[in-house]
Amino acid sequence: MLAEYLEPESRLKKFNIEDTIVFFGSARIKPPAETIACRDEIREKMTQGIIGLDAEMVRAEQDMTMSKYYDDAVRLASMLTAWSKELHHQNKCSGRRFIICSGGGPGIMEAANRGASEAGGYSIGMNISLPYEQNPNPYISRELMFEFHYFFVRKFWLAYMAKALIIFPGGFGTLDEMLEILTLLQTGKITKRMPIIIYGSTYWKEVLNFDAMVKWGMINPEDLGLFSFCDTPEDAFACLKAALEPLCAETPQHNQP
Repeated sequence: MLAEYLEPESRLKKFNIEDTIVFFGSARIKPPAETIACRDEIREKMTQGIIGLDAEMVRAEQDMTMSKYYDDAVRLASMLTAWSKELHHQNKCSGRRFIICSGGGPGIMEAANRGASEAGGYSIGMNISLPYEQNPNPYISRELMFEFHYFFVRKFWLAYMAKALIIFPGGFGTLDEMLEILTLLQTGKITKRMPIIIYGSTYWKEVLNFDAMVKWGMINPEDLGLFSFCDTPEDAFACLKAALEPLCAETPQHNQP
């Protein structure tokens, strides 16, 4: 546990990384080209008379629909990285600010690291060792790829360095990460400013009904102000830039461990 705290601390300091923008989202969301190839392969088998593929075709069509989020995450991470690099080159911020960080795996995590890589910037991958679904993606900056055994230490580093979160569609893991951060903000355990973008309102408003939580008195109406919904990379970038740009003149302040 101590090694998983000290090693990231040492490497992040070495590369003068002051804070991050963290992307959360499903490891199961695939790039569009991969989903199209899968759909076309199933379609070809069906034209050859192979039966029993209807369920696979439905799943392939669902994967194609969700793959737009992969492209959106690439685009948004690229825009944020280009902006961060410009701030650094113009000496508007101390150190390297607002570096893209993900959980290090495939899917949305890969898309975030890929967008940063395509923009020519650093990006961080905080991978977790799991029996499936979580091998490090190839777009993480090699010097900034971390492998964790303990979920709680990994969560610490994801939250500790973060100045903003973008939460793309995901499953149990994404829900766990999102709701834990919202709880820490709601209870004042995180005191720094941290804009949260929940990306993909169609998906998230079907999965979670925050208004119902207010209706039944389980959260306060003002708790809805802890996050914003966005549906395009451009809108998300504008929201984050407006929230983060004023921080450039400040010395980064992390919550103490």
